[in-house]
Formats: sequence, structure tokens, C-alpha cells
Amino acid sequence: MRTSPGISTSTRDRAAIRASAPVFAALGDPTRLSVLSRLSAGEAQSITTITAGTKLTRQAVTKHLHVLEGVGVVRSLKVGRENLYRLHPEALEPARRYIDSVSRSWDEAIERLKALVEK
Repeated sequence: MRTSPGISTSTRDRAAIRASAPVFAALGDPTRLSVLSRLSAGEAQSITTITAGTKLTRQAVTKHLHVLEGVGVVRSLKVGRENLYRLHPEALEPARRYIDSVSRSWDEAIERLKALVEK
């Protein structure tokens, strides 16, 4: 894995990056974030419900839901003739852990800089 000059990554860090990258890629689209926000209420929703009050077409939402489902962030359930979609927040856990790790690294770096400046 390529890294920026001066940045070392451990095997564990590289594994965390690999686990998180698909989720970050899927969440990198504003429409998918909007769909995810609608699903965050907790209840399973149909495409009709998800698109209600938006300018999004059913086809566009379906495309975005498939991307989110592909990384495990959303799960679908067939009920009659309709698919219902539900947020699967556990799939966001690797990305959250990676963000927490980076945050801790920055906090530690800031503390080291502060200690150096105060000397």
C-alpha cells in the first residue's frame, strides 16, 4: 500500500484502511448520505417512502441503495411485491474505528507539539 512520505502504517492500520475504504467510498456521495439519513429513523422503508418529498427518481434511489447494500450499510427485505430497506449501522463500525484511530493519532501529535512548544 502506498502512503505519503513520512507516514508509516502498521499492518493493523492497513487492514483497517482496507476494511473502511468501501464504506467511505459509498458514503462519499451526497445522495447516498441523504438516503442513509432517511433510513436512520430505524424503520424499514420502501423506495416510494424514501423518495417522497425529494426530486429523486425511484431508479436513482434504487441505484444508490444497491451501492449501500453492496457495502453492507443497508439491507433489503422483500415484503410482498415491495422491497423494504433498513439501515445496518454495524457495517459502519470499521469506518468509525478508523476515524477514532486517526483522531487519537492527531490528538497525540498535538499533545507532543504542545509539549515541545512549551519547553
